[in-house]
Formats: sequence, structure tokens, C-alpha cells
Amino acid sequence: MEMKEILSNVVAGGRLSRKETKDILLGITHGEYSGEQIAALLTAMQMRGVDVDELLGFRDGILETGVGVDIKSDRFIDIVGTGGDKKNTFNISTCSCLVVAGAGYKVVKHGNYAATSTSGASNVIEAHGAKFTADEDKINRSLDESGFAYLHAPLFAKAMKSVAPVRKALQFPTCFNLLGPLVNPSHPGCQLLGVATLGQMRLYANVYQKIGVDYGIVNSIDGYDEISLTGDFKVKTNEREKVYSPQDLGFSRVEPQQLEGGNSVEEAKEIFDSILENRSTEAQKNVVLANAAFAITVVDKKKSLADALQTARESLESGRALEALRRFVEIYG
Repeated sequence: MEMKEILSNVVAGGRLSRKETKDILLGITHGEYSGEQIAALLTAMQMRGVDVDELLGFRDGILETGVGVDIKSDRFIDIVGTGGDKKNTFNISTCSCLVVAGAGYKVVKHGNYAATSTSGASNVIEAHGAKFTADEDKINRSLDESGFAYLHAPLFAKAMKSVAPVRKALQFPTCFNLLGPLVNPSHPGCQLLGVATLGQMRLYANVYQKIGVDYGIVNSIDGYDEISLTGDFKVKTNEREKVYSPQDLGFSRVEPQQLEGGNSVEEAKEIFDSILENRSTEAQKNVVLANAAFAITVVDKKKSLADALQTARESLESGRALEALRRFVEIYG
């Protein structure tokens, strides 16, 4: 389909099929469209909203043109947020990954440098001396020995480079901002995803149902793309949908300033380490435990939430989560 025809369709409010958006993505990577055409398409789609099949088509194209990873494990999870909530929290999901790994589960996290916060997953992991890799042997060895492996997105999603200049020039979120959690090249069968809005929760739930993964989608009602404990939060899984309060988990309400990630990567790393070394504030610790516990209930469906919370607490307080980080850094160093 010619871009003129595509744009006419989208501007008129029409929808694209999964195959059409995949073909568009492939065309972008092959240099078939100008920057102006890509910008026009992304703007039009953003104004009317992207749908499930359109998002899946872009995902298909990114995965097909990227670098895959063969993980030697039957069941593993990714814990990730959509980003863009502009809350500048510390690295909650990455820290939760280590707690889940310390509890004996396998975690393959896909992430990148910060876009809207001080420190993204790649920032804090790099700050520990880990070197990003696409080496499958090293990735699988880390997963086997530490329970945790990390996939730095630019090494795998090659197509994202093709749209990066346009996205930067537009200076507003596009459908590509929604794709990060969906293009983990290891194809995890489980995912805990944090979203900033309930609209995103519905969109991703429909996506997950089509691709067939065990999922938990979380949203704090006050706009955090994770369980922040700053108020009530909603969790949607394959089986149920429920609103929780911090008190339901046995925690006190947290103030937003207690979750701030600092003004530098060094400050973010110090917060991250203080949690894993069990010397952080109670608020920081509890937020990580809450996110880790819900992740455990996704990957281990036999666990009740109460049991998952206890499992997460034991992982953190025993030092096993910290040991998972140290072994990971040794292997990735």
C-alpha cells in the first residue's frame, strides 16, 4: 500500500490491519518512507488512538527485524512499566526483578535508558558495572546462576533506530511509546506491566489476550505506572480485575516524595542498593515488595498474594535478592 493511500485512510478515521502496520514497519526500516510521511502517520494515529491490531502489527515488525534471544527456561517473567508517567520514581520495577529472582523465579528484563526520569533500567544496571550483551550463552548463564538476565533494548530492536529521529522531532508520545513492553526479544510467557492510565490497561489486556501470555497489569489510580502505594491501585490479570488499597497488603500509604529517584544516576543507584541491602526507608522497601509480590503471583499461579508477599520479603531480607544482583554483575561485567 502506498503511503498516500495509508495516510488518506488514517486521516479519515480508518483503521489499519495487523498485516498493514507490520508492512509499514518493514517499509520504515527499509527506508521506503520519508521522515515527513512517518511523522504524518504517527501524528494521525496518535490523534485518533491506536488499536490492538495496529499495535500488534508494529510489534510483529519490530520482532521480525530485530535480534532474537533463545532462553533455555520454560517459564520466566518480565517486570516493566510503560514509562512516561513523569513521576521520577526510583527504579522500582528493576529492583522488584531482583527480589523475584532472589525468590527462585526466572526474570528476563527488557529495558532502556531513561526517557522521562533520572534513571532508567539500563542506567542503574550500567552503574553497577554490568556491560550490555546480546550473547545468548552469557544471558542464559546469568539466568541460570542468578535468576536474572537483562536485555538492553537497542541491541535487539533494530527497527526503533529508524523511527528515533522522527519521534524526537515530534516531541509528543506516539504509538511507539507503547511498544517497549511488547517487544522483549526473549518472548516471556509472563509479564507484570505497569501502566499510567486505565485506558492503557484495557488496550494491553486485549493485546496480551491475543498473544497468549500470563499477565498482570497494574495502575495506581493517581497516575503511577506501577504499584506506588500512594493510594488505591488496580490490578488486572488473565483471571480477574480488582482494586486494592495499601492497607489490603498490610502497608501504610506512601507519600509521593518518598518514592523520588534522586537527581542523578548515582543517587538512583544508592537508593537501589539501599533497598537490596535492606537499609532503605520502609516506604521504598514496601513498594518494591508490593510489585515483586504481584509479579510472583503472575509467574506462580499457585501462590496466594499473602504467600507471595512473604516470599518476596524473605528474598529481600535474607540477602538473596542482593546476591542475585551481585552474581548477575559478575557475569555481565
